[in-house]
Amino acid sequence: MISEEIYYMQANELVEHIRKKDLTVAEVMDAHLTRIEQTNPVVNAIVTFLPDQAMDQARESDKALARGEKAGLLFGLPVAHKDVFMTKGVKTTLGSPIFKDFLPDQDQIIVERLKNAGAITVGKTNTPEFGAGSQTYNEVFGETRNPYNMTKTCGGSSGGAAVALACGMLPLADGSDMGGSLRNPASFCNVVGFRPSPGRVPVWPSMLGWFTLGVDGPMARTVKDIALMLSVIAGPDSRSPISIAESGDIFAQPLERDFNGTRLAWSCDLGGLPVDRRVTEVIESQRPVFQDFGCDIIDIHPDFTDTDEIFKAWRAWYVELTMDELILKHKDKIKETVIWNADEGKKLGGPDLSRIEAKRTRLYHRMREFMEKFDYLILPVSQVPPFDIKDRYVKKINDVTMETYIDWMKSCYYISVTGLPAISVPCGFTPEGLPVGVQIVGRHQDDFGVLQLAYAFEQNTFFWKQKPKLGN
Repeated sequence: MISEEIYYMQANELVEHIRKKDLTVAEVMDAHLTRIEQTNPVVNAIVTFLPDQAMDQARESDKALARGEKAGLLFGLPVAHKDVFMTKGVKTTLGSPIFKDFLPDQDQIIVERLKNAGAITVGKTNTPEFGAGSQTYNEVFGETRNPYNMTKTCGGSSGGAAVALACGMLPLADGSDMGGSLRNPASFCNVVGFRPSPGRVPVWPSMLGWFTLGVDGPMARTVKDIALMLSVIAGPDSRSPISIAESGDIFAQPLERDFNGTRLAWSCDLGGLPVDRRVTEVIESQRPVFQDFGCDIIDIHPDFTDTDEIFKAWRAWYVELTMDELILKHKDKIKETVIWNADEGKKLGGPDLSRIEAKRTRLYHRMREFMEKFDYLILPVSQVPPFDIKDRYVKKINDVTMETYIDWMKSCYYISVTGLPAISVPCGFTPEGLPVGVQIVGRHQDDFGVLQLAYAFEQNTFFWKQKPKLGN
């Protein structure tokens, strides 16, 4: 096989070739490392690179396979970890000058599980400072560029991961999502990003074991590869008090399903959010695909009253709790938006948060009742297509001014507040050739059902096969 055939091969196929010994792990690794060396200087997706270590481990994996040792589900696959994830003995900067030389002494659970399944770490992927915001740039490593148009952002905060996947540097990558950080960069880079139900992928280490807004999860080029990765990283762990007891084995089941008569709630603006016309046109153009499945599509949206207030309050509370000590010591080294968010958190008192939580409970029940009538909710991932890389966030959509640096991501963070599983799947391109993803939201903890509809859509559209022409 030529190198390009290897580095753009699906993870499922690579694992099968390795097990059958059609390809050695060293051959797979060499193809991906070469691709990184050729491409990464242009896009800046992988910020800590471990080629020698990865190749040594690849050769050891081949020896283990020759000895007849059992191969894990991800045996021999190159992976890189988001630079906010603790990775034992590997520089983990969190995108901050404060941690530019930090070497953790433990692995995040998601990193640990990928390694235990036989995946080989090749480095770390770029992220905004402390993972805050959906534009991947920081003062340590700089900007990560969108491979479909180098003048545009790749989104964030799992932006480096999305770009590495789109460029064929990796077959799988990990990421995290509070307000859209798995879904937004996937949409901007024509790959797949899945926000699982809170607790589906246990989060540890963490100061906030009971926190449900932030989740860890998988990214890949195809839905089938997302399912493969979930079969490894999902499942209970006592270190996370909210971890779901169901085994990750459920994601190894076939994804095929009959959707005749399935009820879809279709909303291109969630009841009045400003959405760029180019995004709306791409999403609407794919409505016939779902109709061809036999789905009943109804233009309707849930009642998202108070959702914006809930998200902003709990996010501010989270930022203040996790960042206040650092801000006191290193205020001059922390970006203004993080400081602002922490200051907002300081304004919240006990009665404020108790009322916010009561509103969130009411929202949960409104969503529960809504999703009893519909199997899925379909909506845009992002309210805008990829924007100029020099713009740190979107300030205006359709002449509507955004109040804060996160307001343009409401189409994602409204869903985060509900706790429902959601995926971004490639849906098409704007007239300028910029990727747009469709967001599929499922019922409470029906993560597998979300993958099934996403897989059906993907298999009838194949937008993921359109690769970036680097250099434009």
